[in-house]
Amino acid sequence: MVYFGNRYWVLRHGKSIPNEKGLIVSSMENGKLEEYKLASEGVNQAQLAGESFLKELKENGIPIENVRICYSPFARTTHTAKVVASVLNIDLQGPQCKVFDDLRERYFGPSFELQSHDKYAEIWDLDEKDPFSKTEGGESVADVVSRLTNVLVQIEHDFQGCAILIVSHGDPLQILQTVVSAVREEVGPNGVELAKRVEAIKIPSVLSQHRKHALQTGELRLVV
Repeated sequence: MVYFGNRYWVLRHGKSIPNEKGLIVSSMENGKLEEYKLASEGVNQAQLAGESFLKELKENGIPIENVRICYSPFARTTHTAKVVASVLNIDLQGPQCKVFDDLRERYFGPSFELQSHDKYAEIWDLDEKDPFSKTEGGESVADVVSRLTNVLVQIEHDFQGCAILIVSHGDPLQILQTVVSAVREEVGPNGVELAKRVEAIKIPSVLSQHRKHALQTGELRLVV
């Protein structure tokens, strides 16, 4: 079993303006635009998530100084992280918070960008058949696993004994939970690097099941 040096919570961003409009906004270029930040309902969801997280920290006896907020650079995730940090009285620009480009939304490709949310079903059908396949110009599940593994390895290297809050997007967080769940069950010699453990479970039967870990907007979940 893999033991992590930190405890991990995941938080999907609050309801965003793209969510309200029913649009897929997955490119870094569009995702960072201020016009695609949280909708007012999403701000409320982020506030509630922050309060829930604070309650869980207190119940677990974890001091605020042990919290690290790691978030995607997209407008909707940055906005969410900012609201949560405010609830915890943490400075988003301070040493307890860090933006990771590799926590960005899964890029679904130019033919899906700014199209209707209804097209997600096509992508998820493809994922279930083959999580190594991808839409033209987009990322496969396996591609996202690779960059999320980079994030986990870096966090585990940089922090020990911390409460890590990862603020990201629906698909990346589903995929992250799938990986963490499988890695924790992976049996192997102690000391095998996390990245190697991930490679061992990077198989279709595991990665194709990521939709089982779906999160609602503004949903907070303890993972490890």
